[in-house]
Amino acid sequence: MRTVVVSAGVGFASYSWTTLPAQSYQIDCAILLCLAGDFPASAECSAAHAEMIRRITPWPIEPPLQLWRCPMGGATISASVSTGGVPDEVRSYRAGIEVWQLSKRSISSSGGREVYRTAIRHFYHEGGEFRREGVQETSLPGWVEEQLEVHAGAGMTGESGSFRGILMRTQDYRGSPSYEWVPY
Repeated sequence: MRTVVVSAGVGFASYSWTTLPAQSYQIDCAILLCLAGDFPASAECSAAHAEMIRRITPWPIEPPLQLWRCPMGGATISASVSTGGVPDEVRSYRAGIEVWQLSKRSISSSGGREVYRTAIRHFYHEGGEFRREGVQETSLPGWVEEQLEVHAGAGMTGESGSFRGILMRTQDYRGSPSYEWVPY
């Protein structure tokens, strides 16, 4: 039996668990801790990352971080606890998660070019609920358009290019963003 200690962030939290079978730790606790460290290389963080991606692809999109499944009562977390009994550091990681379901289909026909676009944003509301809202393609944040150019080779507003995928943005303990593009 070996003990693994995962530390995420400066002064954030330190948890330890015994790793025998995968069920011996809560996956949502691992997602939270690994998210804070930008998913460092380890078996636990690889499993946490894979579970997060499984939850958001392709449909229905589930909340990628399900804090209600992570018992934090024994955690050593230094910040004050605010709304809903969730520590401020944890709330900031949760608030930093955005999942975008994006699709664009360009079709040439005898009447010209037809373009069909869909942009749906999934995010955590201040109270912790995972919400969904439709967004006009002209109202996308700049980082979404940039990531579409990088990963899909086309943005939402142009007339050419077709794609369908999930774009997720997370942030680590420094507030640095990470992006994940999953085409489907």
